[in-house]
Parts: sequence; structure tokens; C-alpha cells
Amino acid sequence: MSNETSAESEKKGVLAGFREFLMRGNVVELAVAVVVGTAFSKIVDAIVKGFINPLVGAIGTQDLDHYSSCLKGSCKIDPTTGEVTEGVALNWGPVLSATLTFVITAAVVYFLMILPMNKYKERQAAKAGPVEVPKTEVELLGEIRDALVAQRTDSDGSVDPVGAGPSAGADASVTPPRSGGVSTEK
Repeated sequence: MSNETSAESEKKGVLAGFREFLMRGNVVELAVAVVVGTAFSKIVDAIVKGFINPLVGAIGTQDLDHYSSCLKGSCKIDPTTGEVTEGVALNWGPVLSATLTFVITAAVVYFLMILPMNKYKERQAAKAGPVEVPKTEVELLGEIRDALVAQRTDSDGSVDPVGAGPSAGADASVTPPRSGGVSTEK
């Protein structure tokens, strides 16, 4: 019976841990970023194919995938398959297309998402005022030490004996000895 109870509690613990993992801000934010990024990449691809490729196509072919250079000899391409039959071709067109897509994506994300969010956070931080940084243990212990030293120091600048409190002055009485002796007062 105890094995069933521990298995159930372990199962609940695992499920609770999994739920806590999913509800963390980072996981949710990451999921949203992936969804938005996927949708956004379609927009960027459309911009590259609709605007950038025609601009580049003004100096050559409209499809960047056909840009290549021949490294060795003259390259001959089979018109039916599009494969290189002679020579060694260096296809730099797809690399250029991917680079343009990346640069445009990064620029749009930065200027339309990151920059406005940073400005918004700066304004919110300015409205909130200065944030007090919590002190470390070492700083707190140093303050306690300084306060204790200040408590022990007289107004004259002399230091009271260790263990003497603020009431240890000239008119303090001496406690009688426990052996039954005579008490004396100053």
C-alpha cells in the first residue's frame, strides 16, 4: 500500500514540476517567439522575393538561385535538369539570398520590435524612479560593526571597556561579591 501512495505522490510531484516548468515565463515567451518568428519569416520571404530579387534581377536574372561562378574551366549546364555537366560551379546566389533574408529579418525585428520595447522599458524605469539595490551580507555586517563601534565610543572619543554598556559611567555602583562581602559604592 505504501508503494502505491509513494508512486501517486511521485506522479503528482512530476506533473506539478512539469506544470511549473511550462508556466515559467521563459518557456511561454520562447513559444510565443517561435510562433511569431515563423509567421514573420513568411513576410520577410515575400519581401525578398517581391522587392529585393527584382532589384537584383535588374542587373541579371531575377532568381538569385541561378547566380554562380565557375571555379575550374568553363561551366556547362544541362538545360533540362539545371545540373552542371562540365567544370566546377560555385553557387553563391543562394548564399546571397539567405544573407539578404537574414539582414532584412534582423533589421525589421530590431527596428520594429526591440528598439520600441527598449524605449518603453526606459520610460517605465524613469517613471518608477531609482531602484534600491539590496545590500550584500558583507555590507550589512560592516554596518553592524560600525554601529557597535559607534555605540561603544564616548562623546569624548574614548572607547568604553568591552562589555560595558552605555550606563557604565562614573556614578555606576559596584555589585556586591557573592561571598557575602561588603558592598562599596563610588
